[in-house]
Amino acid sequence: MKKNQLILGLIFLAILVALGAYAQHQHPFDFHAFIHQFQQADWTHIGIAAAAIYLAYVFRAVRWALLIRHNKRVGLFSLLGTQVIGFTAVALIGRVADFIRPYLVSRKTGLPVSTQIATYIVERLFDAGSMALLFSLVIALAPRGSLPHQEIFYKVAYWGLGGTAAGAIFLVAVRLAGGAVASFFQRVFSIVSKGFGHSIGNKIRSFRTGLDTLRTPLDLALTLGLSLCMWSLITLAYFETATAFVASPELAQMTLPQCMVILGASGGASVFQLPVLGWFTQIGAVAATFSKLFNVAPEPATACAATLLLVTFLGIVPVGLIWAQFEHISFRKIAHESEHAAETVEESKEENQPPPEPRKA
Repeated sequence: MKKNQLILGLIFLAILVALGAYAQHQHPFDFHAFIHQFQQADWTHIGIAAAAIYLAYVFRAVRWALLIRHNKRVGLFSLLGTQVIGFTAVALIGRVADFIRPYLVSRKTGLPVSTQIATYIVERLFDAGSMALLFSLVIALAPRGSLPHQEIFYKVAYWGLGGTAAGAIFLVAVRLAGGAVASFFQRVFSIVSKGFGHSIGNKIRSFRTGLDTLRTPLDLALTLGLSLCMWSLITLAYFETATAFVASPELAQMTLPQCMVILGASGGASVFQLPVLGWFTQIGAVAATFSKLFNVAPEPATACAATLLLVTFLGIVPVGLIWAQFEHISFRKIAHESEHAAETVEESKEENQPPPEPRKA
């Protein structure tokens, strides 16, 4: 871990301890009631949630294999290990480990790191678009009275649908005329800063490289279909986990629109994921959403939030650690190598030079 990350982590830890002490003083947390929530939980529902999350990783691996098939055909499930190990690294190291997945795919397939980073960007775009589409549709179709402050959520849903449509239009524009779009935005943002404008132009060109994977309408349909199926499984995991806490009437009767709100809160909290400490900030954010919006008591809210983190985020860690042992992969080493490879790709873009080929595993 870098020195500035360690300092930032210690600051966050101090803030968390102070907030926890203050909260405990103002509203004492009943640990007996907290444990009781787990004792009364329906673990069959939680097991279904865990299975849905594991299946979502399979969909993610198949999607990546299909995205690169025009450059190199690989088995549909051959990249499952890269996804499992990559997300294990993110859970343990934080968002700085995001580039481990494209780096591992590059090593496994022999394709350039730059193309896999471009594929990663496309993948994340489809993740964001699919999540926004499902969230917006569920909220927009929710019956009146099913959510607090429903008019606000309706507006968020409509803006989400509009943003998804705008993103789709941008995707098509970049796919058909990426060079022109990149030059346009580079000129616009260069008014503020030439360096910033150049960076934006390079990012759009990199994105255009990734979109080379979508060469036919069938490619687009398959990628979107797999993304929607994957996020439907993730949504199912949230719903099953929340309703598993039968000792809390508010959680046991949780509806799909309410679960979508929790999913959105969890996704927002995970954007800046710090190692280990980020687990607690995510639990706190989700538990606060349960309590403030749906009047769930602090103890069941915290129990459910912790279980959601375990099922949807940390549940892959044991599998990833074992898989990494079989692949002879050191997380610390692979994190350093992937970060260096990403920096090399970025420098190559700045210099308009082709990046070096990856070292094969």
